[in-house]
Amino acid sequence: MAAAGKKGGSAAARASSPGDRLPGVDEARAAFSCALAPDLERPRAFLRAMRAEPPQLLHLEGGDVSSRVAMALWWAALLNCEGEGDQPCLACHSCLRIGANMHPDLFLLDGRASSIKIDDVRALRPLLGEKPHFGRRRVIVLAEAQSLGIEAANSLLKVLEDPSPDTCFVFTAPQRERLLPTLVSRGWVITLPWPETGRALPAELAPWETALARFASEGRGWFDLSQARNGLDAASAQNVVLVGQKALADCLAGRTSGELAAVFRPLPEAVLLEIADLFVECQDALMAQVNPLLALDAMATGLYRAVREGRRGKTLGTP
Repeated sequence: MAAAGKKGGSAAARASSPGDRLPGVDEARAAFSCALAPDLERPRAFLRAMRAEPPQLLHLEGGDVSSRVAMALWWAALLNCEGEGDQPCLACHSCLRIGANMHPDLFLLDGRASSIKIDDVRALRPLLGEKPHFGRRRVIVLAEAQSLGIEAANSLLKVLEDPSPDTCFVFTAPQRERLLPTLVSRGWVITLPWPETGRALPAELAPWETALARFASEGRGWFDLSQARNGLDAASAQNVVLVGQKALADCLAGRTSGELAAVFRPLPEAVLLEIADLFVECQDALMAQVNPLLALDAMATGLYRAVREGRRGKTLGTP
């Protein structure tokens, strides 16, 4: 298994052994499912066009975190598929192993739950002098690369100074502006469509929207839910932040069917911009490994203050 930091750990890898259980088609395809949406056909077409001469570094921005990471894996499958078509078959030996993160030439530095550290990047160096073990290309995915620390980002720049023709890097991030400009300038950028506004929330996130809407409006109810979810991890907390970002997007698109979007609707534009910053600050805190519940509580408190001031016709920071 190419276990390059599934949870932000070491990039050291071992080759898959013959005894490793090959995942089933349905099991492996689940990892690609978010990349197969009809509204992502245009980005997939761009990737297919680059398949013969792939860039050393590809940036995938936009969309949501699930679609970005799934598209990175789809790109890895496209580069290594054993089929003859112009897109990954998602059924051959290579595609199945990539979908299950068991491919010896796939390395995942996962910044979704914690920061990507300099030691993770340094561990990549010995790999780059080697030929791929099994596939045509070695693919190194930095999931949510905005979690790179400054030292790790600078170390990665040094890695990229020595091109390795058999290795492709893929960075995923919400926006390219959250990465070092020098990293962005070294790669191609593909922007995925932003999540569709008006789409229903998954059932497990609906209580969080209700609690945020009530707390933002009345200053009550939030801490009952957050304390009941003690032990919430960073990845789950990121999904809660996305609840707020989706509601804000729905509000700006003129849709107020959701409880939180309806709270946002009467607020001045300046306050909505402050609220957008609150969500980004919470995401940054989670990437910096702040306790997830503390980060969410701070976000909810800031949201209550923003809504209260907005209803008074003020912007944040006005005396």
